[in-house]
Amino acid sequence: MYNPPHFREQRVEVLHELIRRNRLATLVTLGPEGLVANHIPLILHPDPAPLGTLIGHVSRANTLWRDSRTDVEALAIFQGPDSYISPSWYPSHQETGRVVPTWNYAVVHAHGPLRIFDDVALLARHVRELTSLEEAALPQPWSPDQAPADFLGAMLKGIVGLEIPVARLDGKWKVNQNRLPRDRQGAVRALRAAGDPASASMADLIAERDPET
Repeated sequence: MYNPPHFREQRVEVLHELIRRNRLATLVTLGPEGLVANHIPLILHPDPAPLGTLIGHVSRANTLWRDSRTDVEALAIFQGPDSYISPSWYPSHQETGRVVPTWNYAVVHAHGPLRIFDDVALLARHVRELTSLEEAALPQPWSPDQAPADFLGAMLKGIVGLEIPVARLDGKWKVNQNRLPRDRQGAVRALRAAGDPASASMADLIAERDPET
């Protein structure tokens, strides 16, 4: 990933927080026919410190678990907020006209070896954890305990677990750090005025990295 120093985010706690807020990863592996991308929710466990371990699962029918090369690291991509940025939002547009559009985003790339597990007890624990995380905010959370035991057992036999001990984390926060403070502030005002959650999230990211905003 092209990652100039002014966009680079290296604080592990910040990278981990984006992963936890955006669990659906694009998991890229190398198979017999080349690169393969799968979209899989991954849970971040803190151990081993400092980078942690990603855990997920796929259908047993997905050849990812059989075909991925174990001698090549997997890449899990976690996408945070993103937004188109119009040059018309910059005061510099009125002053010089020397501005162009861009696209802001925050992203984390997690690299590590892909390991496979199919122990039913471990899979059951993983499914319970993932379900609990996603159901917590619902008014009537669903639990695996609400499904018949034989049905749940059959479902667990139909999946395979994935584990990626993270060897490297790369973070990129492209949020107008290369613009003048007044241009960053103009972008924040326009994004907040848009009134949608995605724009608000991007405005927050810009403001977090601009003490004058």
